[in-house]
Amino acid sequence: MHTPPFVSTDEIRSRFSKAMSDMYRQEVPQYGTLLELVADVNAAVMQGNPGLAGQLAQSGELERLDVERHGAIRLGTPAELANMRRIFGVMGMLPVGYYDLSVAGVPVHSTAFRPISDAALTRNPFRVFTSLLRLELIDNAAVRAEIEAILSRRNIFTERALELTRQFEATGGLLSSEADEFVAEVRETFRWHSEATVGEDTYHRLHQAHRLIADVACFKGPHINHLTPRTLDIDAAQAEMLKRGVGAKDVIEGPPTRKCPILLRQTSFKALEERVAFVGADSSAQGTHTARFGEIEQRGMALTGKGRALYDELLAGVRNADQAGSAGGDYAQRLATAFLAFPDELEAIRRAGLAFFSYALTGAGSAAIGSGKDAAALDELVAGGYVQARPITYEDFLPVSAAGIFQSNLGGAEQKSYAANEAKTAFEAALGASVYDEIALYQALQSQSIEAVRSQLRGDANHA
Repeated sequence: MHTPPFVSTDEIRSRFSKAMSDMYRQEVPQYGTLLELVADVNAAVMQGNPGLAGQLAQSGELERLDVERHGAIRLGTPAELANMRRIFGVMGMLPVGYYDLSVAGVPVHSTAFRPISDAALTRNPFRVFTSLLRLELIDNAAVRAEIEAILSRRNIFTERALELTRQFEATGGLLSSEADEFVAEVRETFRWHSEATVGEDTYHRLHQAHRLIADVACFKGPHINHLTPRTLDIDAAQAEMLKRGVGAKDVIEGPPTRKCPILLRQTSFKALEERVAFVGADSSAQGTHTARFGEIEQRGMALTGKGRALYDELLAGVRNADQAGSAGGDYAQRLATAFLAFPDELEAIRRAGLAFFSYALTGAGSAAIGSGKDAAALDELVAGGYVQARPITYEDFLPVSAAGIFQSNLGGAEQKSYAANEAKTAFEAALGASVYDEIALYQALQSQSIEAVRSQLRGDANHA
């Protein structure tokens, strides 16, 4: 008797990503405008640079560009985080990186759930930046106790979602119909609910402690607060947002405009003011809550430890000058000037060891198989035209940028000062697993490509 096959985790992730995008388009109408805007900008960029489409196709990024999204959620308890890890595991999404946002005045720490293999990223690189509230950073003991009590009463997952997760863990997969049911059940966790779980007085008390606390603790679940498409030119996208009447934030977060983009640049439109019904309130009396917004990102190359150190040094110098941070009309100019110290030619970046690259044989390299070239230095193979180097795309996030996006949508007066409070060990204990080191993942991808090139040049049978 034939047993129907399990669908792949990549397929489940793709179905979920599409379901989320469809849901968010209904909930946040401007999201549809954002998708159209990004599609128009990307088409114009490729039309103006005919070679780019070929490069994207060769790297496997063209087919993923239109479906690429990242979302963000904020969780309240360790148990919520641990179960979220299990649910994302069904979609082939693993926790990568640790981000301490407390140093920027946001009382959370975070990880990004995403696929990690090259093949899975090419299929669908859906990511969810996932934050956990840090109650120990709330000074007021009474407020802490109140938040704990509120969060202890809620369950953000449907029982069927958890049941299907347990089934996946026990059997190693889901059938297609079960995967569709799983997607529908998990989507309920991320849906916006306009009914608060607390009264108006409680909401305002927690809101006064920190707007993000109210967002996490006062609702039925972690409504997804943005779903971000990827653009090939974020400066053009920013200008187009303003042209189309979408209120973009003042500053693009991340590095400046460059010929060779690095890491991640992000912008967003301001958070929506949404109607909320509070517990015990008259049906005609509604309040408002602002949390969800629209974001666009542009991804560049992944930097090595050396490259990140230089990036962090240059960025810190700009942000710390006169304690100006990213404020002030001259920030973009100060940033661009500072980053003149970061090479902006691909080969200079590669030779300096500032970014990760994937290596592949050229036609000349294929013709040289078995000629002894496998023993040559990598730089010699690249210079001789036997091997081509392609930058590896940065798949992760930047804590300063994440905090900047958070703050721009929490209100200008929201900045609070927390001491350096990194608590990675506590976060991993709540998660129930260690987070992957993103630098190690990029290093592994680069090393695997180098070994594959040398194996091919040797004429090994498995690479013939």
